[in-house]
Amino acid sequence: MERHITFDRLHNFRDLGGYRTEDGRSVRWRLLYRSDSLAKLAGADLARFEALGVRTVLDLRYPWEIAARGRAPEIDGLSWHNLSIEHRPYEQATIDPTLDPWRYLADRYAEVAEDGVAELRRALEVIAAADGPLVFHCASGKDRTGLLAALLLTLLGVDEDQIAADFARTELATEGLIADWRALHPDRELAWPGYGRAPEVIIRLVLADLAAAHGSVLGYATDRLGVDEALTARLRERLLTD
Repeated sequence: MERHITFDRLHNFRDLGGYRTEDGRSVRWRLLYRSDSLAKLAGADLARFEALGVRTVLDLRYPWEIAARGRAPEIDGLSWHNLSIEHRPYEQATIDPTLDPWRYLADRYAEVAEDGVAELRRALEVIAAADGPLVFHCASGKDRTGLLAALLLTLLGVDEDQIAADFARTELATEGLIADWRALHPDRELAWPGYGRAPEVIIRLVLADLAAAHGSVLGYATDRLGVDEALTARLRERLLTD
């Protein structure tokens, strides 16, 4: 199956299917997607999106981002949810280029994991209850989307190596994400060399930090998000196949 779905204006739309779990099952194909902003959908891209049969969209951006850039197009039968999981905004284009970029981003993810517990829990509930294919996204489909993907895949029983490899697939979209930024800011210089990058080390640092603080990533999900066995079972029943 094709993991990356090709669009003209979206750079980071991909299927989370096919990853193997610890109990020998795998994530179902064509049921769970992650993406950069669906506000860019138009024309032929919109037709391609509709052909996927997506019934639920989770938008992880701030409301002010949606007001400035738009939301996913309104399609009959499409359920749209805005769950802004980040609470401390920062601009990646202006990050100090002398900082360790991957440690810096991992620390920002830790803030989201701490601040956004209510929204992350709700996102998991929406995913578990969704009818048909679902996509979750932020602006670039890299950071907020990457954190939710890592937590979700962990709950499904996918190991860290596969989670890290999925996270790093955003590297295939880096060039397009940089081009988008430059098109939106023609009078500015991109000061941070890590913009649009997603090496495995970032999410491995995040997962290690969560495990150090909570005993395991599953411990974080239980202790901070309030994920119980019933929610985990619903996620696995809906998203996994033998």
